[in-house]
Amino acid sequence: MKKIYLWGIGLLLAGQISCKNNPNKEALSNSNFANSSAEIGDLNKNNSWESLMSPEKWRGYNQGSLPYNWQISDSLISCFGLAGDVGGDIISTKIYGNFELSWSWKISPEGNSGVFYHVIEDTVYHSPYQTAPEYQLLDDVGFPSPIEDWQKTGANYAMHIANDAKRLSEVGDWNTSRIIFDQGKVSHYLNGALIVSFDKFTPEWEVLRNSGKWTDYPDYGKANMGYLALQDHGSGVWFKAVKIRSLD
Repeated sequence: MKKIYLWGIGLLLAGQISCKNNPNKEALSNSNFANSSAEIGDLNKNNSWESLMSPEKWRGYNQGSLPYNWQISDSLISCFGLAGDVGGDIISTKIYGNFELSWSWKISPEGNSGVFYHVIEDTVYHSPYQTAPEYQLLDDVGFPSPIEDWQKTGANYAMHIANDAKRLSEVGDWNTSRIIFDQGKVSHYLNGALIVSFDKFTPEWEVLRNSGKWTDYPDYGKANMGYLALQDHGSGVWFKAVKIRSLD
């Protein structure tokens, strides 16, 4: 969940997206991100799982290396919440299209974070949330400010709320989550339960996309291939067993 900051959002030029510190930027074309063997995610023929639990799998958004506010080992990804509202997020070093992403996580009291996919990287944006859908992570119970249902854990942030099957662990305890994106059909799972489902390629999605918060973000949700991202929103948050498999 982010406050609204408008730092000169530019529309994507047809055919290419320029990326700071991204040697494969020519591989990324407008809203569909053309496939590139140099940077496309691990698209094994048997759709096997790829672990994302190592430092070389991540770097700072619009940066060439991992920022100081994160620490990554083979068993834990730790966000220390030191970057404030803007500038501390990390992205995967590969891009993904249709995928299943699985992870476990816990958050600090009053904490706020999120997991993004199909992130566009460009210096005209300061954060992944300006272009990418977000699986929201939050201390729903202890968060100090009034919150709407579309801001709570598991929601497709500012788009779709979680259903009544949602069961969130107490703050500080581990949760398990999954995102599936398959030809526009999206599912969010929390602790084994399907809590959000929608089809991106429908008029209903377009209506939500063109209203509310996203009216100020013309490139939100445009891409169907892009980076993953983990958010530093000024809170401690921890991830483990992060893995992904292609559905292409």
